[in-house]
Amino acid sequence: MNDRQDKLISKHGGYRKLKSFQIAQLVYDVTVRFCDLYIDKRSRTHDQMVQAARSGVQNITEGSQASSTSKKFELKLTNVARASLEELRLDYEDFLRQRNLPLLAPEHPVLMRFKKAQCNTLEGVQIWVAEEKKIQSKDKTKTNTDTHRQSQTNTDMSVSVSESPCQSVPSSTPLSSATLVANAALSLLNLSCYFLDRQIERLANDFEQNGGFTERLYKTRMQKRNYNNQNK
Repeated sequence: MNDRQDKLISKHGGYRKLKSFQIAQLVYDVTVRFCDLYIDKRSRTHDQMVQAARSGVQNITEGSQASSTSKKFELKLTNVARASLEELRLDYEDFLRQRNLPLLAPEHPVLMRFKKAQCNTLEGVQIWVAEEKKIQSKDKTKTNTDTHRQSQTNTDMSVSVSESPCQSVPSSTPLSSATLVANAALSLLNLSCYFLDRQIERLANDFEQNGGFTERLYKTRMQKRNYNNQNK
């Protein structure tokens, strides 16, 4: 590509290097597996969650590829990806709420261990779940031993109300595999949405400062016309 083409058609693609894409792709893999295990395959929710996860990945990809000729279209598709992942986040929260399963706070030890694990594949998430189940098994044994040593004097089961949907869950509370995976997926979605928000802000600023393909095309044509006029 010569200098003139470089100015007219900006660099594009490279979506595989984007953090937003990498995490969204992992969310997609986790969601497909999650839905096959815990959501009725005949239900509309199953298809909606899988499609929302896929839409997040596909629109990041298409937006990156379209960036060479339309920054406006790239921005639009990236926003669609962000909206799809937000829809998926609500589906995971609904799954937990409707089954009375806990939505863990970001600082919960389980999620802290998940973030430390830095899983980047579905297999990595599965290994993390297996490790958490082992930790829970050890905690259960310790709790049963401690229970025999003390009497239960506090029967207050009230839970403080907070604006946050996250629940205050003791670190020793046993969590099902479905609960672990749903909360892990939500943690990944939070991260992917964070990167997409930054990406959208950067794209908007770039479009405002430099315009899109139409502006570059007009500028290139004017430069060529001026050059030809000067050399007549």
